[in-house]
Amino acid sequence: MDLGITGRTALVLGAGGGLGRAIALALAREGVRVALGDINDAALAETAAAIAAEGGQAKALTWNLADLDAIDGHVRAIEADLGPVDILINNTGGPPPTPAAGQDAALWRKHFDAMVLSVIAITDRVLPGMRQRGFGRIITSTSSGVVAPIANLGLSNALRLTLVGWSKTLAREVGRDGVTTNIVLPGRVATDRIQFLDRARAEREGRSLEAVAAESTGSIPLGRYGRPEEYADVVTFLASVRASYITGSVVRVDGGLIASI
Repeated sequence: MDLGITGRTALVLGAGGGLGRAIALALAREGVRVALGDINDAALAETAAAIAAEGGQAKALTWNLADLDAIDGHVRAIEADLGPVDILINNTGGPPPTPAAGQDAALWRKHFDAMVLSVIAITDRVLPGMRQRGFGRIITSTSSGVVAPIANLGLSNALRLTLVGWSKTLAREVGRDGVTTNIVLPGRVATDRIQFLDRARAEREGRSLEAVAAESTGSIPLGRYGRPEEYADVVTFLASVRASYITGSVVRVDGGLIASI
């Protein structure tokens, strides 16, 4: 199937590893020029090298999402080297595991700026060009916690849910301009983040990591963690012309984990 995005330009945030790297590689394989944003220089270089090894084109930018003043300069550099951004993948790191109650206001502000306000500001920077050209894809990766809040992930559950309301509202505003905006939420996908959360739970409960992982996969109807590539394939489809009638949606890639309809 021709996804119709060869020659387009994408910006993938959090592209240094895990889901972001898998998405960047999947888009590059479809002939998309990919700008890679991440705070980790070494991880960025690995992603860029992996894309180059397959004949793709990538531009790596060291990007601290909490620094809103850096957005315009980064986007200008992308436009100069790769062209205007047609596809935006909003993928941010997660906050530390915490209860919802008793967290310092400064902690809430820090992660709101990095996880929510940065996404909104970057989108606002590239959106006018998308609307003018009549094509745009804004895809925001969140968490299964926006549907079924996850214990001890109070900050993540709350902040990521903010992006769901924003994305749904935005979809109604820009749809007639050829721009779609969707939320994609991973269940338990085998990344460093899920390993970190399993390890934190094992330490908190005084159990072995193997026992926690076995219990976790046992709750998934498919009986295993997802692969980053499986998640990336869904995101890449949503970025394509084939998905032009999908907007304002929350798409689950969770192996059937979430019990609600």
